Amino acid sequence: MSWGTELWDQFDNLEKHTQWGIDVLEKYIKFVKERTEIELSYAKQLRNLSKKYQPKKNSKEEEEYRYTSTRAFLATLNEMNDYAGQHEVISENMTSLITAELTRYVQELKQERKSHFHDGRKAQQHIETCWKQLEASKRRFERDCKEADRAQQYFEKMDADINVTKADVEKARQQAQLRHQMAEDSKAEYSSTLQKFNSEQHEHYYTHIPNIFQKIQEMEERRIVRIGESMKTFAEVDRQVIPIIGKCLDEITKAAESVDHKNDSQMVIEAFKSGFEPPGDVDFEDFTQPMKRTVSESSLSNSRGDGKSEPKFSSKSKGKLWPFIKKNKLMSLLTSPHQPPPPPPASASPSAVPNGPQSPKQQKEPLSHRFNEFMTSKPKIHCFRSLKRGLSLKLGAGPEDFSNLPPEQRRKKLQQKVDELNRDIQKEMDSRDALTKMKDVYIKNPQMGDAASVDHRLAELGQNIEKLRLEVQKFEGWLAEVEGRLPARTEQPRRQSGVYEAQNPSGVNSCAQDRESPDGSYTEEQSQETEMKVPATDFDDEFDDEEPLPTIGTCKALYTFEGQNEGTISVAEGEMLYVIEEDKGDGWTRIRRNEDEEGYVPTSYVEVYLDKNAKDVHKPLQKISE
Repeated sequence: MSWGTELWDQFDNLEKHTQWGIDVLEKYIKFVKERTEIELSYAKQLRNLSKKYQPKKNSKEEEEYRYTSTRAFLATLNEMNDYAGQHEVISENMTSLITAELTRYVQELKQERKSHFHDGRKAQQHIETCWKQLEASKRRFERDCKEADRAQQYFEKMDADINVTKADVEKARQQAQLRHQMAEDSKAEYSSTLQKFNSEQHEHYYTHIPNIFQKIQEMEERRIVRIGESMKTFAEVDRQVIPIIGKCLDEITKAAESVDHKNDSQMVIEAFKSGFEPPGDVDFEDFTQPMKRTVSESSLSNSRGDGKSEPKFSSKSKGKLWPFIKKNKLMSLLTSPHQPPPPPPASASPSAVPNGPQSPKQQKEPLSHRFNEFMTSKPKIHCFRSLKRGLSLKLGAGPEDFSNLPPEQRRKKLQQKVDELNRDIQKEMDSRDALTKMKDVYIKNPQMGDAASVDHRLAELGQNIEKLRLEVQKFEGWLAEVEGRLPARTEQPRRQSGVYEAQNPSGVNSCAQDRESPDGSYTEEQSQETEMKVPATDFDDEFDDEEPLPTIGTCKALYTFEGQNEGTISVAEGEMLYVIEEDKGDGWTRIRRNEDEEGYVPTSYVEVYLDKNAKDVHKPLQKISE
């Protein structure tokens, strides 16, 4: 089976067929290319999907991934990322093994096809030229024969005419002989041309064309084999990644099987356990007795009566009711919204900001009015420290000892802090050891470096380690305090006022801890503030617990600030003051002028000099003019 013998006369059809074969190959290349684009797009979408649902770093969402179900979901996301990578591998392999190879092959195929058909056209042109020569020789022979016949007939006619001279007859005879000779020459030439054409034609149809068509056939067969191999590679590329994709799916299945509902339930307990005991029974209040109607400390809601009412406390602890109290009226009256501090002024001595932002503290008039009411009764004074902590929590600045949290959660936070500080200490000690070894090397080999150059860094590391150890001791003390209190929290302690207990033997005053929720806020709305006189000695004893905050450094006012909002303090440009609380990230720094004047100023308005050995809190600083 050969195209040269079977299709010797189908040159044009073969040309069209081979062009169609190249078009098919290019169409397949385009198909594979689009498949690779789909694989890349699919892989990209899978990666974006996995990234979209990955937990954000340093966020609450990241903490939720400690449960087995969420960890399994995270493992699924990671495996989907690997799954997407395998589709990228498919795309890369198809591009390199199929698309690139076939594209190069198509270019070679087009060149080869062009060469073969150029040879075929050249052979056809040659045979056509030979045919034209044969036709020209044939026509010339035919013309010469006809001319010879006419010359012979003219001679015979002149020879038979008696009126024609002998010279004319001889001339006609010579002309006839010349024409006969020309006819013989044309015949010989025609015969030679015919033989040559027949030879060329035989060689054309039995040698040249079969060879050219055989090469075209081989070229076409190679194209067919190549496209078949590419289709096989197309399947193999997919098959090669199936084991890895299977491993990804196996890992997803393994992660799903690792989900432990019991473990997750236990982790919920550890995360939210407060350590408080459930509230006790509510006492019966007998209103048949001839006594003033008051608000019960153990009830969940407050009743309002006409006129002033005097407090009446039950024997049960009111603080145990905090999980059921939703509204905090006292805090809503005392707190103001926390707004960002004003930017520093453009000029050196700006004018006061008339409508400056509210500070992170309370409104002045309501606060002093409420504090005056607190100071009129012993129970209110008991809760002053808790009120202060509750106010700070409302403003977003939690206490350093995590006292705003329930006992169990506080213990966990303190333990985490201790562990974190210990890790920091270990890092600093490792750095110090490395620098010590480096210093020893420098001492032994002075040409390698100056040993004194690391002394400053070693001193810094020593100071850092000492500071961290002090921090660890501080948090370990709080942790020991919490761990010591946890077992004893089955019964809430009840502190009583001797004067009030003597006046009301049937009622017991609740303590500050019992009247306080874990976030430091009050748990009950007071229908009316009670007024009750107490001895001055009791009042002084309660405030003795409130020690002034220690100074942690000094600051210099860069600009004049008019503290018109409650919680702020006015400062003049160039004034030196004490720093008692650093900026917590809200843009405010707490300062003190003397033991009676303290407040917040914008951090950008002062230049802070932190000093571990700051001056005494009661010694005033003098204004320094620049």
